[in-house]
Amino acid sequence: MGLQILLHFSAGPQISKQILNCWRPVCLQVLQYVTSYQLWIWLLTNRLFASTLASETPVVMDLDRKVFGQHLAIQIVLRALSANMRSKRPRKPLVMSFHGWTGTGKSFVSSIIAENLYRLNIPRRKFVHHFSTVLHFPHLSHIHLYKEQLQNWIRGNVSACPRSLFIFAEMDQMPHGLIDSIMPFLGYHEEIDGVYYGKAIFIFLNNAGGDKITEIALDYWRSLKRREDIPVKKLQSLLSEEIFRNRNSGFFHSQLIQKNLIDYFIPFLPLEYKHVRQCVREELRMQGHPEDEDLIAEIALAMTDYPSEERLYSSKGCKTVASRVALSI
Repeated sequence: MGLQILLHFSAGPQISKQILNCWRPVCLQVLQYVTSYQLWIWLLTNRLFASTLASETPVVMDLDRKVFGQHLAIQIVLRALSANMRSKRPRKPLVMSFHGWTGTGKSFVSSIIAENLYRLNIPRRKFVHHFSTVLHFPHLSHIHLYKEQLQNWIRGNVSACPRSLFIFAEMDQMPHGLIDSIMPFLGYHEEIDGVYYGKAIFIFLNNAGGDKITEIALDYWRSLKRREDIPVKKLQSLLSEEIFRNRNSGFFHSQLIQKNLIDYFIPFLPLEYKHVRQCVREELRMQGHPEDEDLIAEIALAMTDYPSEERLYSSKGCKTVASRVALSI
């Protein structure tokens, strides 16, 4: 059980206690003044869960059961999370960059991570921070303000919860140079101004690189090779080079890449007909409908449209499956 803490002051304002359980490997308990002092007091207690991701761990089961056609991405994500959890004091934050076409599962995987890394009875909004480029950083003329706000937000939230999770969506629309403002927090530092960032996790979601990933997957298919045999290290290396040179990647000539601060470039492969079928079947189940094999085949076939001749992949992944199922019932 978490450490029970009772603070009593002989004088001064009434203290309101809010005890929060942070990320699975560590129990973070936060006591907060609700007065003008705004003082945060936090303590890290003993580890609550195993240091490795066993096969029955919720995040492992969810990724295995709910994510289709992304064996490479799942392998890398689980390896990265396991390595981070094994370390009592990681030397740097875990930084992952997800790349692939829309609808291939980038956002879905990040949401599974967020849902499973925190205790179910804890409001995740306190620890999971989503940034939408279109919503939060819409004006190029305000980039200097965005940099300052972003640094303050990360600094403040990691101070409150070292296991904070930051998810940046639409990186391919990120203003050039903005993401470099968080570079100090991603490096190998013991502490910065008294704040330790090693337990934080940063995930970038990026459509950039999707064409390169699809090109490689298609070459393998045309060479009668299995997509499962695509070498991960080679693909990651090509991705990092592609993203660094791409003006529309959010990482164009980024210091984060130059200084090797992104730990994993994770490829999300284009989805084939069989994967879209799995998505449709799962969506029918979620909407409470019986499995209709004819309907499943019809929707999956209509969505498999790339290249125009082979029609091997779905250019939208499983993005529109839910709406197609709803319209077809």
